Amino acid sequence: MKKNQKSAAIGFIFITLLIDITGWGIVIPVVPALIQELIGSTDLSVASRYGGWLSFAYAGTQFIFASVLGGLSDKFGRRPIILFSLLGFSMNFFIQAIAPTIFWLFVGRIFSGITGASITTASAYIADISNDEDRAKNFGMIGAAFGLGFIIGPVIGGFLGQYGARVPFYAASLLCLVNFLYGWFILPESLDKEHRRAFNWKRANPVGSLLQLKKHPEILGLISTLVLVYIAGHAVQTNWTFFTMYKFGWSEKIVGLSLGVVGLMAALVQGYLIRIIQPKLGNERTIVYGLSLYATGMILFAFASESWMMFAFLIPYGLGGIAGPALQSVISSQVPKNEQGELQGALSSLISFTAIIGPPLMTNIFYYFTHDSAPFIFPGAPFFLGFVLMAISAVLVYFLFARKRSR
Repeated sequence: MKKNQKSAAIGFIFITLLIDITGWGIVIPVVPALIQELIGSTDLSVASRYGGWLSFAYAGTQFIFASVLGGLSDKFGRRPIILFSLLGFSMNFFIQAIAPTIFWLFVGRIFSGITGASITTASAYIADISNDEDRAKNFGMIGAAFGLGFIIGPVIGGFLGQYGARVPFYAASLLCLVNFLYGWFILPESLDKEHRRAFNWKRANPVGSLLQLKKHPEILGLISTLVLVYIAGHAVQTNWTFFTMYKFGWSEKIVGLSLGVVGLMAALVQGYLIRIIQPKLGNERTIVYGLSLYATGMILFAFASESWMMFAFLIPYGLGGIAGPALQSVISSQVPKNEQGELQGALSSLISFTAIIGPPLMTNIFYYFTHDSAPFIFPGAPFFLGFVLMAISAVLVYFLFARKRSR
């Protein structure tokens, strides 16, 4: 692919992801309110447990189907799989918007997991058009799209939530439909036919896909680090809304604004700073420093005593975002081009597996330390666990790189 075509393709996938993540971000501030409406309870501790199991339902189905869709993208190309995913998301958000009971909210989340391949396939898309020199920078664009989407989405969702907990879900459904139409007319294919491979059911399942990682033993240690990082990340991803509403009495509007700041940090770090930091430090030091900053942010969140502290502590936590693109770059550089879809599908299955564990773990810890019979009140407990896991991952990756250099 020529340089101008590559730049255009990156722009296309960036816009596609931006609209997609904005749709996701719109609904985050109102999830607790919708759960409370459907279960008939105003207890945030109880609602947090349902929130964890909703994430579990999404992650469980994505764990099963991500490697299937990743394998299909290696056979049929990235474009049709991305379009299928976007149309599916639009339908799923609509189901959740009209859900009459908590059961139908679970149905919507399950179908979201089945069709949730846009990030997986976008990662393979980026890998298709990248070389060693620009891979980390291009993967950083995914992080930037996440960041901008979480600037725009939660802020919009926080304001729309004032008109009802279901309104943001209708908005997200419409946005994903617009994204599907954008992709249909604009998004080019990135995987040419000579680099495609036959679909194999033995490899296109979560277990088979994960077993394929054994072919690349040099990246298994880094993948273990990735697992710890993603489990730890659910202390923030799953718990932020419940924690801030419980601890500081935040409204949906303030939650949306705070998540907008999270997005702004991610966009600045992964869309801009990574381009400066990674070439100067190299991938290895970038990963170690980033994970250390993540751990610092987690421990500060755990013991925050004032609302403003949550905003201030987002600075070290947000700077930790330099680790992600560098880690993805190192892992993907070890795998041939015609296996990138399978790799990203396997990684997505792994991430989904961590999302099977992470949300119920973090929300149940939150419930345990906030409900009426708690041994003592400590709503920051999930963040403390996140700190421990991030610290372990930083130490692990440091020794992995040290051992590699000593060979």
